[in-house]
Parts: sequence; C-alpha cells; structure tokens
Amino acid sequence: MENRTLTCISCPLGCDLEAEVVGDTVTVTGNRCDKGVAYAKAEILNPQRVVTSNILVEGGICPLVSVKTSAPIPKGLIGNMIQELKNMKIRAPIRIGQILIRNLLGTGIDVIATREVETCPAGE
Repeated sequence: MENRTLTCISCPLGCDLEAEVVGDTVTVTGNRCDKGVAYAKAEILNPQRVVTSNILVEGGICPLVSVKTSAPIPKGLIGNMIQELKNMKIRAPIRIGQILIRNLLGTGIDVIATREVETCPAGE
C-alpha cells in the first residue's frame, strides 16, 4: 500500500487529494468533483504530459522553432522524445500548426510547430 498527496489541476478548485494505492486500485479522497478522482488515477497509474521544446531550423530567419506535442505523452518517453528532437533539423518556411513529426516514437502523437519561421532572404 502506498499513500500519495496530489493537488488536482483539472478544474479551478485545486483540491488537495489523498490517494491510497493498492496494486492497480486507487482510492481518492479530498476531491470536490469527479474530475479529481480521474486526475489522481491517471497521474498515479499512467502520468502523461504535453511537452514543449525547440527544433533547429535550416534556412530560416530564426535558428529555432518552438514545438509541442499534439497530445500528452507518457512521462517515461519524454527523455527519448527530447533526444529525438535534439537530433532534428527542419527546413524553413514553417507554419504554425504544421506537423513536423508524425507518430512520435510510435505513440500516434505528432509534434507541431507553435510559431512561424520564414525563409531567410538570399545573401543573409
């Protein structure tokens, strides 16, 4: 048995949750709505995050483009994802919302641009 304390971020109430974990069973108290139970179970059994980062740009007016995952990815894959992004270069022009990587690490989740990067004019 394990006891965990979490602060729910599913709604503006920010409930202080107490979770008791026995195997794959999570019992939650302290929640003022059902979202707290769902949040605690997901956070304990399969924590995930939307990840933001940067990718190098070739031929652009900026050396980097900011990116994010299209959906949360498992926390255990974040290090591998960052390593993958670190080894990439994307050619300008890049548009907001453009999918730069499809099916990241076989998760079905894409990496999308969160800013535009125009092509650098010739000679600059």
